[in-house]
Amino acid sequence: MPRQFRIDAPGALHHIIARGIERRRIFRTTKDYLDFLDRLSSLLDSTGTRCYAWSLIPNHFHLLLKTGSVPIATLMRRLLTGYAVSFNLRHCRHGHVFQNRYKSILCQEETYLKELVRYIHLNPLRAGLVSDLQALGRFAYSGHHILIGKKENDWQGVEPVLRLFGKKLYSCRKRYLQYIEDGVGQGRRSELTGGGLIRSLGGWSVAKSLGKDLALRKGDERILGDSDFVEEILKESEESYLKRQEYLAKGIGQEQLQQAVAKIFEISVEDVMRPGKERCRVRARSLFCYWAVRELGISMTDMAKEIGLSVAAISKAVQRGEQYADQAGYSLDKELNV
Repeated sequence: MPRQFRIDAPGALHHIIARGIERRRIFRTTKDYLDFLDRLSSLLDSTGTRCYAWSLIPNHFHLLLKTGSVPIATLMRRLLTGYAVSFNLRHCRHGHVFQNRYKSILCQEETYLKELVRYIHLNPLRAGLVSDLQALGRFAYSGHHILIGKKENDWQGVEPVLRLFGKKLYSCRKRYLQYIEDGVGQGRRSELTGGGLIRSLGGWSVAKSLGKDLALRKGDERILGDSDFVEEILKESEESYLKRQEYLAKGIGQEQLQQAVAKIFEISVEDVMRPGKERCRVRARSLFCYWAVRELGISMTDMAKEIGLSVAAISKAVQRGEQYADQAGYSLDKELNV
């Protein structure tokens, strides 16, 4: 069966799970943990991605990420590849470090953000790495100790999570701790990491109660949410995919984008791609990058190589281009007469 493409969009919430190959340890030493966190911190900062929860277990990890200017797939590829290379060098080994593809579940934020934060942060307790909640609060490789104020970092989204529990910091943390304690007895919740429709419904007990109505409910293994949410996400994803196929079928590529942008800014096609800090050229290059990445699906890595900029610079250009297109009311379909 062919692999399903990743579903993503700016602002989408993802539960990421990656395991070591053959369930082997991917974190052997303190240096391994710190190297992974340093890489994650750097990537979150350069891509505008937000992290609400995280947990590193010796043979796997969980992340709860909100997509920024760069697709989650790009961030994860850079994170896993970079870490695997450094891990192999440190431990004098070669070959794969991670098992197959990482799992990425797009989640309905309003419904599942709190539950996923709790599920992820209780992972060290479920795995037997700590003995109780007090020890969990001292565990250095989970976002839980950051949320309760034991330590600070500048890349974890603490405030958005604590605001789910109230307005005053002290009472928020108190309610958060109670919420965590209430979840201890829940054990492993397969509906938060398992498959498709059953997960979205809340488990087998709910699914069975629907009887014949089960066939009418929308589900997808890449999505965690209610039926309407799943259907909406699939529709948007399909529309985006079909639009890119339409551009491809009509022979629309970077050359046509350059011509459209050059016409808008009344500059030469060569100036669209030429480096420079002139305001007009920066705006033109940003709009080009935005349309190339978001509309044609060209990777930021490929764009960076072609233009001669870093991936982080392309990411910022895409953000600027999106803002400019919204403000000026520019549409690629309109400019290309599609």
